[in-house]
Amino acid sequence: MLAGLFIMYLSSAGMVCGDSVTPDKEEYTPTEGSTVSLRCTYETSSDYIYLYWYRHYPNQAPQFLLYKGARSLSDEHIPDKRYKSTTSRESTELVITSLTLADTALYYCALRDYTQ
Repeated sequence: MLAGLFIMYLSSAGMVCGDSVTPDKEEYTPTEGSTVSLRCTYETSSDYIYLYWYRHYPNQAPQFLLYKGARSLSDEHIPDKRYKSTTSRESTELVITSLTLADTALYYCALRDYTQ
């Protein structure tokens, strides 16, 4: 097991009062080459939402990883093939495969409501 591969993640709420996003677990210590699954549960009254994932290295701006629609929205944008995401009516999951030391970071899941 390599030391130093460490993943933490947080969440941020959407744009509507009452929306919330909560990580199921806050810290992971996977091994290099393995796969990790990060999961957030969310609460919102909207059926038109996107779930976003970001990675944040110290002293840098957060980096966009992907978004995926949930409930009534089904489109997605996942540029890196090592990432996969699934959503349900109450949760979103980010799966990162073939972990490297560069994946050691703080991860954020966020919800955005597109009800107009």
